[in-house]
Amino acid sequence: MGGASSRDQSAEASNTSLFSEDELKNLKSNFESGGVEKVTPLIQKKVNDLDNIELNIAVTGEAGTGKSSFINAMRGLQSEDKGAAKVDNKETTVEPTEYKHPSLPNVILWDLPGIGTVKFPANKYLKEMKFKKYDFFIIISHPRFTENDVKLAQEIKRLGKKFYFVRPKIDTDLDAVKRERREFKEEEELENIRSYCITSLQEAGISSPQVFLISKFDLHLYDFDRLSKVLEDDLPSLKRSVYILALPNLTLEIVEKKKKELKKRVWMLASLSGVLGAVPVPGVSLGCDIGILIGGIVHFRKCLGLDDASLRRLAKKAGKPVEELKAVVKGPMVGEITPDIINRLAWGATAVVVSGFELVLDHVPVVGSIFGAGSSFLMTYKLLSGALDDLTENARRVVKAAFGTDENDPK
Repeated sequence: MGGASSRDQSAEASNTSLFSEDELKNLKSNFESGGVEKVTPLIQKKVNDLDNIELNIAVTGEAGTGKSSFINAMRGLQSEDKGAAKVDNKETTVEPTEYKHPSLPNVILWDLPGIGTVKFPANKYLKEMKFKKYDFFIIISHPRFTENDVKLAQEIKRLGKKFYFVRPKIDTDLDAVKRERREFKEEEELENIRSYCITSLQEAGISSPQVFLISKFDLHLYDFDRLSKVLEDDLPSLKRSVYILALPNLTLEIVEKKKKELKKRVWMLASLSGVLGAVPVPGVSLGCDIGILIGGIVHFRKCLGLDDASLRRLAKKAGKPVEELKAVVKGPMVGEITPDIINRLAWGATAVVVSGFELVLDHVPVVGSIFGAGSSFLMTYKLLSGALDDLTENARRVVKAAFGTDENDPK
């Protein structure tokens, strides 16, 4: 009994973490007082919230430090790509400029004008940048953090916002050191640079500064994974989910994180399919909403970087022909999703949909117990779960084909 209870609690936390504790209590009480009809609007609102929530990331610092390169890398773009931020050693930004994520336009990176220029001296800058609109700040500096960076951090802190210091171009710095010294230990040199940055910021009045060393060319190297984990921990749950889904597919670990986030949507979409005027799939006695199924699969595919535009960007980043990445993508989930494809998938699922009842309850003990009796819920849950598994496996193969490594393989 104890083991089963622990398993259920773990599954519940995994699948319902987009809901607060109060929201989960509200779901239960509404079901008890009004049944499925009273719960459905609450789940629909949560799905809408996920689709519409914005994440605004401010990237700031002095001119020529690598802000534009960082913004492009976070969006999986290179400087010559359409929509990329212009890379220049001179200050080219004269006002806050938004750069939307190419696949998830609600994720916006803002290139703020460099602090400390003639046009934007520090005091004027702090007043005019409208800091309150941003969720967090990345302060870019190279080769060292300056007095203006410290003033900027102190103002951000005063406003109650999070900020993180990033020193980019670390690979270029390491190459320069390597050429100068006969004996070179990369980890030791990285720690020396990191310690120097932290000490300098502490001496300037920043307590417990968080400093991350980032590559200009390979975002996933050095401290990027550590920066990403810190951001995930600091962001509220809905924005954390959006941030993870917007990450470029640079490692297998990122793919696995995305799957975990998308899995949280499966039971919500299945719940809606079970009660919102289910449209029967031709030839199948069990009903499910085709629009919800198709929309869910297309969204999963986009977040996992399997749409054509994402594959082209990744191929360019990896220096591989896009045909080489497309060659490892297999199965019906990567083509056009039509009612006919859903019909064929549903035929394969009908034999296991009844036996899947316990599986559903194991994975979603709170809401599964509410909707589990409905065949539409079970059918949609089964189809979406299978589609997500299939797409995740394709995304893993693409990352391996792009970068030729099993590093960070969670399997």
